[in-house]
Amino acid sequence: MTPSQSLRLVVIAPDLAESDDDERSAALAERSRQLRIGLLENGYNVIAVLPADTFLDERLAQLQPDMIIIDAESEARDSLEHVVMATRYARRPIVLFTNDNDTSHVKDAVAAGVSAYIVAGLSPDRIRPILDVAMARFEHEQGLRLELAHAKTELQDRKVIDRAKGLLMQRQGLSEKVAYDRLRKAAMDKGLRLGEVAQRMLDAADLLG
Repeated sequence: MTPSQSLRLVVIAPDLAESDDDERSAALAERSRQLRIGLLENGYNVIAVLPADTFLDERLAQLQPDMIIIDAESEARDSLEHVVMATRYARRPIVLFTNDNDTSHVKDAVAAGVSAYIVAGLSPDRIRPILDVAMARFEHEQGLRLELAHAKTELQDRKVIDRAKGLLMQRQGLSEKVAYDRLRKAAMDKGLRLGEVAQRMLDAADLLG
């Protein structure tokens, strides 16, 4: 199985009704169909095609796709807003395909979490590299977010540990090293992070006065 075959995609597309007397709707529906055909021909697993509506977050939570493809025209901004809101608690790579030449909101789209913003990019031979780059960019950004979150946690832990050490030193007359060793032993005995033990001690001290 190739990586593309294992990648589960959800396509977010406008709900277009093809009609003989509505050339624009028919053209947009054909364009949307060609995008899906291109994804399938490249071996991707398109598990659903959904409208960008208020139920999108529930549907995505049920389907758990690996990537979201937005197929949009002039309503690209509206579709993107729905997708960003639906993925705010479970981030996923987002690729937006559009024929809308108005690129004034590309910067906002990227800032909102779009991994790739493609204008007139429906050529089948472009789809795979576009999605590969989008996935790589998403994974890189996720790694940076995790590193930042870890650094913030470490900084917060250091502040809490210093406060807890100070409290032990003040109330029990301990040296800084002995106070730290006592916190570390409590953390090891309880199987908790040092910062968690320190925070619990501070909480208890606040409660008891």
